[in-house]
Amino acid sequence: MASQSEVIDRLRATFRSGLTFPEQFRMTQLQNLLSLVEENEQLIQDALHKDLHKPKFESVLSEIQITLNDLYFAMENLRTWMQPEYNIGKNLATRMDDCFIRREPLGVVLIIGAWNYPLHLILLPLVAAIAAGNCAILKPSEICQATEQLLAELIPKYLSQDCYAVLCGGAEDTKSLLKNKFDHIFYTGSQVVARSILLAAAPHLTPVTLELGGKSPCFIYGHIDIQKAAKRLCWSKFFNTGQSCVAPDYVLCTAQTRDALLPALRETLRTFYGPDPGASLDMGRIVTPRHWRRLMDMLEKSKGKVVIGGGSCEEDRYIVVFLAPTVLVDVQESDALMQEEIFGPILPILTIESLEEGIDYINRQEKPLALYVFSDETSVVTTVLNNTSSGGFCGNDGIVHMALPGLPFGGVGASGMGSYHGRWGFETFSHRRGCMNRSWLLERVNVLRYPPYSDSNLGWLRWATTFKKNSWGGCSVM
Repeated sequence: MASQSEVIDRLRATFRSGLTFPEQFRMTQLQNLLSLVEENEQLIQDALHKDLHKPKFESVLSEIQITLNDLYFAMENLRTWMQPEYNIGKNLATRMDDCFIRREPLGVVLIIGAWNYPLHLILLPLVAAIAAGNCAILKPSEICQATEQLLAELIPKYLSQDCYAVLCGGAEDTKSLLKNKFDHIFYTGSQVVARSILLAAAPHLTPVTLELGGKSPCFIYGHIDIQKAAKRLCWSKFFNTGQSCVAPDYVLCTAQTRDALLPALRETLRTFYGPDPGASLDMGRIVTPRHWRRLMDMLEKSKGKVVIGGGSCEEDRYIVVFLAPTVLVDVQESDALMQEEIFGPILPILTIESLEEGIDYINRQEKPLALYVFSDETSVVTTVLNNTSSGGFCGNDGIVHMALPGLPFGGVGASGMGSYHGRWGFETFSHRRGCMNRSWLLERVNVLRYPPYSDSNLGWLRWATTFKKNSWGGCSVM
């Protein structure tokens, strides 16, 4: 088996040959990746069920279809994305020049995936890297071994082995991999590991995209259809057993709203998963005993009151564990559940007394990956949107905004840096090269810059290179 450095050297030699640059090559690889997903859908479902006990519905919707949609979108728009951009503002001195922006591939990029969505969190960045003309090394999560091995088997069968490679292994293998020079590193995962990624990238001055998480609030305020809100909240929170970086992490609402919401949540969860969620085929499992123990430890330390769920069991036979959807009230800002992202089927409810208090609470925390506001009052949604900051925003629903390829997906502050999906992924893996081809005309203007210098020439040159303000104070494009 080739060493990490040998694989990287092979891909770098391919990139330097220019093989990945033409549109037709990129399109062919995207079509091959599309075939990989379509022709192996059942194998993918089986691997996801083995790793996470994912129901078919969730596997298809959040792993397979989201990948197919991004592929369709990229293939439809690739030619447009690759075109030079000529809508460049020019001044008098550059009026006769050819000025444009080229999107060029970065080189050999590293994509490190996460375990909670082990297929789409590795393939969506790959779609963007291929579309932008890069070679790529994929490092799937070793926690989901079935999906990891499936990717290692399928990628070389469908994609060019000279351009794309899958490297498997644990944390030590990833540390070793990060010692190599890459032209971009794309990482999805925790803030703790993200810091080590940044440290590893620094010696090589490698640009990094970090897709992290955080405590994404769901702020419910004002008049609202409580039954509809409960259904959308439960679905987005407990989808994938709460193991989603964009899942609502906690609820902020008034005491009056909480009292109306609780019976609606109880009824909704019973409708979704039956009287025994552990027996439901639509409820997944916690990925490993270690992750389960972390959640149980948070529950045990919490001073909140469990009002729904709380049941759990460890299943050694399947090497996965179960925790029923759990809702707590009387949770305070200092509670153990509020100190880190929960990443599981536990929903704390915190009470506030006013819209302003809720906004202030959100702004005291680190900027979340997503922010959700449930309200029938447009003014409430708009006020929260205008007075907060988050990676993404969705009014009156949860997590669905990330499924639209036309919207950028990414964090801000502690929830990440950079974005992808659709055109935004293409831009992430591209270098925007500013280009100017100068004309030999207008040399009478150019001579103003040559020595011997004079105040007169300087004045004329400043005039010729200044963007002229129009009547509304903007700058005209010549």
